[in-house]
This record gives sequence, C-alpha cells and structure tokens, in this order.
Amino acid sequence: MSRLKRWGRRLLVLPPIAVGAVILALQVTGRDAPERAEIEETARPVRVIEATPARFVPRALGYGLAQPGTVWEAVAEVSGRVVYRHPDLERGRLIEAGTLIMRIDPTDYELAVARSQANVESIDAQIAELALRQSNAMASMAIAERGLALAAEDLERKKRLLANGNTSQSAVDQAETTALSQRQKVQDLQNQLTLLPAERRVLEATLALNRAQLAEAENDLARTEIRLPFDARIADIAAEQDQFVAAGQTMVVADSIDVAEVTAQMGIDRLVPLIEQGIDLSTLTAQQLSDLPGAWGLQAIVRLRIGELEASWPGRFDRVTDMVDPQTRTIGLVIAVEEPYRQAQPGRRPPLAKNMFVEVEVRGQPRDGVIVIPRVAVHRGPSGGPVVYVAGADDRLAFRPIEPGPAQDDVMVVLSGLEAGDRIIVTDLIPAVEGMRLIATVDSALAARLLAEAAGDIPIR
Repeated sequence: MSRLKRWGRRLLVLPPIAVGAVILALQVTGRDAPERAEIEETARPVRVIEATPARFVPRALGYGLAQPGTVWEAVAEVSGRVVYRHPDLERGRLIEAGTLIMRIDPTDYELAVARSQANVESIDAQIAELALRQSNAMASMAIAERGLALAAEDLERKKRLLANGNTSQSAVDQAETTALSQRQKVQDLQNQLTLLPAERRVLEATLALNRAQLAEAENDLARTEIRLPFDARIADIAAEQDQFVAAGQTMVVADSIDVAEVTAQMGIDRLVPLIEQGIDLSTLTAQQLSDLPGAWGLQAIVRLRIGELEASWPGRFDRVTDMVDPQTRTIGLVIAVEEPYRQAQPGRRPPLAKNMFVEVEVRGQPRDGVIVIPRVAVHRGPSGGPVVYVAGADDRLAFRPIEPGPAQDDVMVVLSGLEAGDRIIVTDLIPAVEGMRLIATVDSALAARLLAEAAGDIPIR
C-alpha cells in the first residue's frame, strides 16, 4: 500500500511539467525573428597638432667642474728666510693684483748688487783712464814725430857741411844718434797706440760681464719680493714667516678670478647637429683650423642647481679638448665665463667657485622655417622606415614616410615628408590601420610647448 502511495505522488508531478512545455512551445512559435542591426564604422578619438614652420635651435647638454682660468704658483726663485707675510694671506682670501704677499730676506742680494755696482764703476774708471792715456799718447806722438822731422833735417844739413869741410864727423854722428833716438820714441808711442784698442776691448768685455752680473744681482734682489700678477683668490700657502725656503720651492698658489672655465663632457653625436656642415677642411691652414671652432658661432649657458637654488651665467665657447675620453666616449668643450666673481648677486647667484659642479647648455646657430614634431609622433612603417601618422582631410588615418633630421629631447626636425598644415597625430594608436576613421582634436598646449622647446625657450634634459 505504501508503494502505491509513492507512485501516486510521482504521477502528480507530470501534469504541471507537460503544461509548462506546451506554453513554452506556443510562445516560441508565436514570436517574430530578431532584427539584424547594420555594422557601423567606429571613429577613434585622437589628438593632433598642426605642422608649422618653426625656429629650431640645436642644443647639447653636458656637465663639468668649474676651474679658474689661470692657476698661478709662486715658486721661490732665490733662497732665503721669509721676513714678511701679508696679513691677509690666507686661503680663500681675495687679494688685488700687485700686492706684496711675501718677502725673502734681501740682505745677501743687496750686498751682491753693491759688489757688482762697484765692479762696474771700477771698469768704467779704467776705461776713462785708458781714453786719457790714448789722448796723451796721441799728443806725444805728434810731438815726437815733429822732433823726428827736425832731427832728420839737422842730420841732412850736417852731412852737407861735412861734405864741404865745414864740420866734423863727430858732429854728424851726434846728429844721427839724435835722429835715431827720436825715431825710437815715435816707434814706442806707435806701439802704445796700437795696443790701446785691444786693451780697451778687454775692459769693455769685463764691463759687459760686470753689468750682466749687476743685472743678475738686481733680478735676484727683485725676486725676493713675491707679488700677485693679477686679482686672485688664494688657494694654498706652503711657506710661513721666518721659514727658510729654497729656490724652486712653491710658496703660494692663487687662482685668477677674471675667468672661470668649465670642461663639459658631451657625446659626439650630440655635438654634430651644432656644427656647420659642408666645410672643406682640406685647404685650410693650421691657423685656420685652429680658428675654426670660433666660426661655428656656438653659445653657452652655465647653470648651477643646488636644491631650490638655480643660477646661470652666460658662457663663451673657447675650445675643444685634445682627446676623447676612452671610458665615456665623450669629448670636452671648454666654456669660459667672464668675471665669475663680479657677476655674483647676494642671495641669488653665488660666485662660480672652483670645483663647483655645473650644467652646460651649448647652442648652435638657429635654423628657421623647419618642421618640428614630437618624437612620440614617429613610428615604424610597414617597410621598416620612419613614418608619421597624419589625419587626412577626410579624417582618415594616413601613413607619411619622413626623412628625420636632428633630434633633441622630445623634439625632432623633419627634413622631408611633411608639409605645413598637416595634422600630425600625437596619440598612440593601437592598432593603427591606414584609412581608419578618426575624430581629431587639436592639442594646443602640446603645440605651444613643442615650439617653445624647439626655439630653446625650455631647458633641455
């Protein structure tokens, strides 16, 4: 009996299921089929900028340490004890040109000057005496020659008288002896006059030697005083008062303050766009090659960034270093800053001191009327070359192959492939299908920043 009840309960479930199936079938067969919607093309929103001829200033960035233009070492040229030291001679002090900063004991050198002066005066006196002797000898020579002439005439007269029997042989012999004696006097004076020029030359050579010794002694005396050759900042002191210094010993090191130099290391690839192209170097002389960097017209800005402090100085491109750094593959550009101390502004710009780490921006000659684009707008085309995505007049995507030019930071120059007025897409399209429909929106802020960066109004990184 219990089994019949269980089967009865199961059969009660079947009628509701059957009724539900019938109702579902009636609903399905009674509805219309769903309508098919037409597929519409979806437009991609993109940001664009308009290609505009602009000014491009090629720039390169480097870093280096500021150094004084001239480092002067005061090396002792004479030996002795330091008897004077300037009271302001301390490291870091600024001292004017011509200031006596140290003096070596001059006593021995003053004595040497006195001895040399005495020797010069002695030789001068001997030369004066020799001149007087020469004058006297010439006067005596004139007298002796006159006496010789008279003695010769007297000898001839007595010889005639002897021939006539009016005088004796002894008188003739006496006249001949007198004539010979007078001739000997003339010969002696002649010998003296002949030797005097040689004696004078010896004295003059001795005088020249003594004068050279005097000049040397005076130079040594002058070298006992150490004076600054230019306005300078004292960098080091290696001698103290009452200390003995030997010749060749460094006493003071000073740095010039009129010019500071920064050797900024830069990659050669960054410098190439700064240099004028197409110069024939084969016909230039060595001097012309040396002057060539000055003809490039490079300008420089030296910047200091320490925390919130930012200061800058106008720089002058001076020269290129003699070698490439084998480690970094960079070359050094020497930038000179005039009057780095006198350009200081309290609270705003410190002096450009030695070993200050600075940034150097070098600028080449500006190029006007070139098309510049952001680097992000350059893509690899189907053939592997660089292309730019352009929004055409029908708001369709087009690929433009370009010839890229110099690039720096986010800016690239386009040498060919784009025209003024082209709408350049700066949105990263993924995927990018040529001919796809676009909704273009002009990004005025990006366009303004691009032009400012290309013109050099924004510091490069």
